[in-house]
Amino acid sequence: MLFNSPMHSISSAQKENIIALASNGQSTCKIASSLGVSQPTVARVLQNLLPNHQSPHSGHPSKLSATSECAIITQITTGKVANAVQATKHINSIIPNPVSSQTVHQVLKQHSLKAVTKKKKPLLSAVHCKKRLAFTLKYQNWTVEDWKRIIWSDETKINRIMTPSTPPKRPPNGLKTMISMFWTGLHSLQT
Repeated sequence: MLFNSPMHSISSAQKENIIALASNGQSTCKIASSLGVSQPTVARVLQNLLPNHQSPHSGHPSKLSATSECAIITQITTGKVANAVQATKHINSIIPNPVSSQTVHQVLKQHSLKAVTKKKKPLLSAVHCKKRLAFTLKYQNWTVEDWKRIIWSDETKINRIMTPSTPPKRPPNGLKTMISMFWTGLHSLQT
């Protein structure tokens, strides 16, 4: 059964007591129980009268130190371990109090690291194998100097004129202008 009781305002003396106890580092729960007011009331008074007040951290203290978290991040980013379970086994061999893989997962999440599935690449088909063999047979007698004249592209986008925030625009004359721009830019790089 719900009761619709009117909210009672608290006195200025109670507000001063709330501020004094909060300044001593007491939690809103302890302040509420010692003064006989509700916890939301204490939180509201602190928010209104002390907007920059930092309440003590609630919850269980972290089982992992900053050094342990750094060790986990290093293991993942260097590729020595592949996932949170392997990182848990590694960190539990170092620290005295073992942690769960969920704890390690939370640490990775806090540092913006998340698990992703690698994209599967298709296997080489018979056509691909034939084309590769034809390419190697065609160019098997080329020298190092011949290969130095080739420009290799890994399809990386390089902005020479535009900033990354400006979208590229198609030239008015279409592909012909794009090709001439490419060769002009290439020529300026070589000189």
